Amino acid sequence: MPITEEALQAALSRVIEPDLKKDIVELDLVQEVVIDEDHISIIVEVSNPAMHSRKRMEEAVIFQLKQAFGDSITVNVSVRPISGARGGLRKVLPYVKHIIAVASGKGGVGKSTITANLAVGLAQRGLKVGLVDADIYGPSMPLMFDVLKERPRVKEVDGKNLIVPVDSYGVKLLSIGFFADPGQAIAWRGPMASKALDQLFKDADWGELDVMLVDLPPGTGDIHLSLVQAVPLSGAIIVSTPQPVALVDARKGVGLFNMPSVNVPVLGIVENMAWFIPAESVGGRKLADIPEKERMYIFGKGGAQALAEELNVPFMAEVPLVQSIREAADVGRPAVLQGETPAAEAFTPLLDAMQRILAELETAQQEKKAHSEEQLAAKP
Repeated sequence: MPITEEALQAALSRVIEPDLKKDIVELDLVQEVVIDEDHISIIVEVSNPAMHSRKRMEEAVIFQLKQAFGDSITVNVSVRPISGARGGLRKVLPYVKHIIAVASGKGGVGKSTITANLAVGLAQRGLKVGLVDADIYGPSMPLMFDVLKERPRVKEVDGKNLIVPVDSYGVKLLSIGFFADPGQAIAWRGPMASKALDQLFKDADWGELDVMLVDLPPGTGDIHLSLVQAVPLSGAIIVSTPQPVALVDARKGVGLFNMPSVNVPVLGIVENMAWFIPAESVGGRKLADIPEKERMYIFGKGGAQALAEELNVPFMAEVPLVQSIREAADVGRPAVLQGETPAAEAFTPLLDAMQRILAELETAQQEKKAHSEEQLAAKP
């Protein structure tokens, strides 16, 4: 049987989205189809981002197409979570526009400090921001946001008890640290840690958010894979110092998100602790005005930027090592709150880059929505 668009639509209309109980053509979940003789490439969306749900959809599409056109055809199916204006159909976090993971590979590179200041900085700029502290074994956000003694309350929504995130500096925050004593070691096996992470997303009342940041633990382990299965990520950011030993693991972090089974776009690389200058040498100058000859590249120079160029990943910004940034984290007041100071200024290029990325994601979603509406209008 020849592969025609009409026959293809008929075959796909027999694929039912398991959670929404309607066929994927009626729901407009078929986002792209390319027919090349006896080869079909197709992009389909699903409401549940979990890996098993995506795998079932892939198998169902292949089965129906081979039923219609024979076993001799080859089918390539890409399945992704529902996004954009139709995000309300999503099973998980339907009212969160963008979910972005912040990872590092290597510990101790300042990933959590970067995440905390990104969250507060974006909130200062008028965005609705959520933050999930996914470092289950070493949660640090309660300290960085000065809410160590807070305990989230619970409220009933549609007959279900949901956790209400703690609000600090305009950011909605949840961390496993809220449910354990500050000095308590969390010695959980992978499945238990993954279940706890899942609850921070699915059993909480996050409401409407422009962006949710997820502070991941170091490495490339269970938590990272659980996150990909639990929520529809818009992308990931990798944080590294310029030091070669950190770049080795940053490269692994990029590789993890690029794996076909993960398939999360890496939105950019951040170089933290890029250079240092003693506080007494800054004077009244802006960091951007400090000449290179006065900058101390104690961890090496430009390593993360070079890695970004090598891997063809956008380089977002370099954040210098400023003593008051560390001091701000330790007292629970992120550096971006310090007004016209070198510590706050250090994050301005990064926040500008983050807003550009969010604007690009929004534009891409609007274009996809317009394309879907055109396709729908063209249907008889």
